[in-house]
Amino acid sequence: MIIYPTLELLNHRCVSVTRGRLEAASIWHVDPLETARSWAEAGAEWMHLTDFDWVAGRDGNTDQVREIIRSVGIPVQLAGGFRTADAVAQWIELGAGRVVLSTLAVLDPDGVKALAKAYPDQIVISVDVLEGRVMTHGWQQQSAYEPETLIRAYNDAPLAAVIVTDIEPRDRAADGRLGLVSGLASIARAPVIASGVVSSEDDVARLKYIPNIAGAMVGRALFEKAVDLPSVLKLARPEVEPVADFI
Repeated sequence: MIIYPTLELLNHRCVSVTRGRLEAASIWHVDPLETARSWAEAGAEWMHLTDFDWVAGRDGNTDQVREIIRSVGIPVQLAGGFRTADAVAQWIELGAGRVVLSTLAVLDPDGVKALAKAYPDQIVISVDVLEGRVMTHGWQQQSAYEPETLIRAYNDAPLAAVIVTDIEPRDRAADGRLGLVSGLASIARAPVIASGVVSSEDDVARLKYIPNIAGAMVGRALFEKAVDLPSVLKLARPEVEPVADFI
């Protein structure tokens, strides 16, 4: 299972956002580029980056995002309100390892499937779930889709992954958070990345054994020091199967 240390940017700063409320973002007083580099040095294979200014329709962090992609040393899975195929193509050409689509995945499934065919293993859809419905527009609007329906609609597309985000409050019972992700992973054909469910190392240990969970995004818990990145990277690695000695 791959751990995706997660950087969220708002007005050039590292933040954590709860339920899409940008006005109430928690601000972390760290340098975004140095933080991303430290994750690569710790052994992360990938990182995830969300630009919340893009989600809000602003363009404030573009140079910063370019620099992180160019110099961090590991592939970057990039999210942030992509609304057009041209924008997706632009960032793939600029070096993004993957581009994540959420609102566009709901509004234009045929267009997103075409992008997945044009950029195999580089298009990810994000299924953001609140109260049993898929949310769009930075988690501010409820769509008509149930998450199961949206995932099945993409089961014939060559996606790199499906991110499943549980937007319920963080104090929700762990069994409920993991239950949502495991249930949706069971119907997805693409590998599933769990988001919004890791608040401790125990959560990583449990996710590791859920079928079709290929990764987990870890953001706030890293900044709060509730988890240690080298420890969860080691925990997420496949265990070596015992081999019998032959005489």
